[in-house]
This record gives sequence, C-alpha cells and structure tokens, in this order.
Amino acid sequence: MSPLRAIRLVAWALVVVSLAVTFAFREHAAPGAPETAIPRDARAMFGGPFSIGDMRGGRLTERDLIGRPSLLFFGFTNCPDVCPTTLTEIADWLDRLGDAGREMTAYFVTVDPERDTAPFLREYLAAFDDRIVGLVGDENETHRIAEAWRVHYRRVPLEGGNYTMDHTASVFMIDRKGQFAGTIDFHEDREVALAKLRTLVR
Repeated sequence: MSPLRAIRLVAWALVVVSLAVTFAFREHAAPGAPETAIPRDARAMFGGPFSIGDMRGGRLTERDLIGRPSLLFFGFTNCPDVCPTTLTEIADWLDRLGDAGREMTAYFVTVDPERDTAPFLREYLAAFDDRIVGLVGDENETHRIAEAWRVHYRRVPLEGGNYTMDHTASVFMIDRKGQFAGTIDFHEDREVALAKLRTLVR
C-alpha cells in the first residue's frame, strides 16, 4: 500500500477515535444545525473576487462557483489530523449523497503553498476522492481567497526550523448562485452535516 493511500485509512481511524474523544480546535464556524435560510447580511460577509490556480493547471475564480453546489475547505497536506479527517468526511458525504453528490465539487485550498505544489496536491487528494480539487496560489492569491472567505491562517514555527499551520477548520457550503450557504463544523454529527448538504443540493 502506498503512503498516500494509507492516509485515508489512518484518517478513518481518526474519525472513529474522535467519536469517543472531545477534541478542541480553533475555528470560525456556525452552530451545528441545518441552515434553511441564511440571512442576506450573513451571505454578504463571505465570498468575493479571487483568482487562484488549481492542481490541474487551470484557474478558479468566484465566477466558476456559479452553476453547481460546492464545498470549500482550507488546510494543508502536512496537517496531522484535522485536514485528513475532514477530507475523509467530505468523501463520505459525497458518497452518501448518491447522485446528488456527483454534481457537487469540493475544493481544498492549501494555506501552505510553499510546500503544497500542484503535483503533490494531485497525488495527496487522490487518496480521498476525485471530486476534491486542490487549489494552490502564490502568497497574494492565497491571502485574497482566505480574506474573501474570512479564513484565519498563520504559520507556527516548530523546533528544528520546521513549521505547522494554524487555520480555520470549517467547511464552507456554496449554493448554485455561488453564494455562501452555511458551514459544516469540524467533527459535526454526520447526519446533521448530510441534512445541510441535502438542503444545499436541492
């Protein structure tokens, strides 16, 4: 088994363990109840102009989010638990949505473009689901899309000259109009998350 294929198995184990452990993580997210209507003011707070490269060599802008429901998650490939767990959960949601899940695209925006190159993102995300598209930009592009979605991220130095990234852990839901439609919290109950997504894809 390749190391990247093993990522998904490890992530599934983390999901199981998390059911028995209370895990605190810094995040900006809405309470865990299915959104039926997002106030106009709240919709206006999230989203805006951006342009960023994708792992396939193309580019994505806010206009490309119009026409189909999508998910947006910010993270990095060296993340030890939050990111692989969330990516595994996203893959599970898409599978459980059935036909509706096949029309949805999930985007993984790296907040660590220094290490997360497009080729590596392709290989890394292949371990989860081919409907998850990696987005990577330069420092300014990363800052712009994070600012548009009010995402916090910062580099945290570690011993030995290494570093990790602190970042918002929520998954943003985007409707067919390309507008913010709510969030799914880190470790949100699966059925609550699926209820939100079924509302999103109607």
